Amino acid sequence: MSDTAIQGVTSEDRSAIRNAATIIALRDRMGDNPKVLMGQRGAKAAFMPNKFVFPGGAVDLADATVPLAQPLPEVCRLRLAEQASGGLDHTLAIAAIRELWEETGLVLGHPGDWPDDVAEDWHDFAATGHLPSARALQFVFRALTPPGRPRRFDARFFLIDADEISGDLDDFSRASDELSHLQWIPLSKVRSFDLPFITEVVLAEVTGRLKDRTPPTSVPYFCNNDEESLFLRLKGQPMPSEG
Repeated sequence: MSDTAIQGVTSEDRSAIRNAATIIALRDRMGDNPKVLMGQRGAKAAFMPNKFVFPGGAVDLADATVPLAQPLPEVCRLRLAEQASGGLDHTLAIAAIRELWEETGLVLGHPGDWPDDVAEDWHDFAATGHLPSARALQFVFRALTPPGRPRRFDARFFLIDADEISGDLDDFSRASDELSHLQWIPLSKVRSFDLPFITEVVLAEVTGRLKDRTPPTSVPYFCNNDEESLFLRLKGQPMPSEG
């Protein structure tokens, strides 16, 4: 894993934790019936079996070398850079876009040509004629998996509007088989599904941001270590005013 500094976690624990990125896609966000994209994990999955989750997963080593057509919003980059090694903001953004592509077949990108050799995991994405773009990603939540779980992740959650996705939002034909029952679930009904606890917490945060399309300057951090669980805030320094 990267040498990210994780607050409240011992060096022994840190070796078992992987950085991860999750993407929360909202459809009809400003309408009367907003929906969120989710799918169901397999019954034999080591992590959260049978649960309905957002697309997401662990960072790959190759993610650091994949180019971005457009970078993250600056305020999101600054929040991600807190307690993290240099360049992790780029890697996490790439991982989020890759996981969306792999698990749903949906493209978050900008038309363009790849400048160098395409990483193996990105051949099919590149064939769509797009470069990954992080312009629409908003960093809205961070969560550390509690100790004692079979796998632990330091996960960053990114919110996007579905209208930023290229192509048919209902075409999941290019998705892998990691998530089944992919669907746009109305927020009014999503809590009737079998959700992980942290997903319910994140959904509450997202629901509170439905009508606010600006990236948050303060990001909740659910930090679980051996001694206690803490809700913290990644606030950073005030952004400089323009003009």
